[in-house]
Amino acid sequence: MRDERVGQPSSAEGGMVRILLIEDNRRFSASLVKSLEEEGYAVDTAFDGQSGEDLGVFSTYDLIILDIMLPVKDGFGVCRSLRAHKVLTPIIMLTARNALDDRVRGLDGGADDYLAKPFELAELRARIRALVRRDSSDKSGEMRVADLVLDPAAHTVSRGGQVIDLTAREFGLLEYFMRHPGQLITREMAEDHLWNNESLVASNVVDVYVRRLRAKIDTDFKLKLLETLRGSGYRLRDHGEEER
Repeated sequence: MRDERVGQPSSAEGGMVRILLIEDNRRFSASLVKSLEEEGYAVDTAFDGQSGEDLGVFSTYDLIILDIMLPVKDGFGVCRSLRAHKVLTPIIMLTARNALDDRVRGLDGGADDYLAKPFELAELRARIRALVRRDSSDKSGEMRVADLVLDPAAHTVSRGGQVIDLTAREFGLLEYFMRHPGQLITREMAEDHLWNNESLVASNVVDVYVRRLRAKIDTDFKLKLLETLRGSGYRLRDHGEEER
């Protein structure tokens, strides 16, 4: 059982987290809604930019997921209008286009984050948690364990000032460890967290990703943070241990 599923995601006011999804592809929208509702979120949908903007202005949400390519009014225009109406709800922009100019335009227009299609659900879920948490309590959202730093909102990782490039799943796994420093994370917990009960997941997949993650965050550093607890699982040390 996933330990994060004790209860439902809650907003700053203590209620269920409400998400507005503005996406014109109805099949894709339905798939996202199903995944998010399984996570415990309440999701409203709109299928064109103007309808989505109206919902965003006149209803209260904890997060807005906004596609760029929309009928009636595109996502850039919706984002600008929401900010002009003083709607400060965090916005994640989705697009099939991955051009730097689009990303800059979206962020300049008031978006908080940007995710190019296709993306993995684990990455979207991580970014949603980061933005909801940042908006409700911790504005920076930055996490630190020893000299390892992870910023969920900016989706960056560094250690000792050195930038570390991670895949979406590696990032999600590291974020999970950093939310539970010093605690045992079993293989089953990590698998359930990252793959959400997906079928056909290899039995050693968590071990593979942990090895890859360790190679990136530990190999070139004297302080070893990611520990294997033989027969039990893994633990991210909250202080580090110098290699002798």
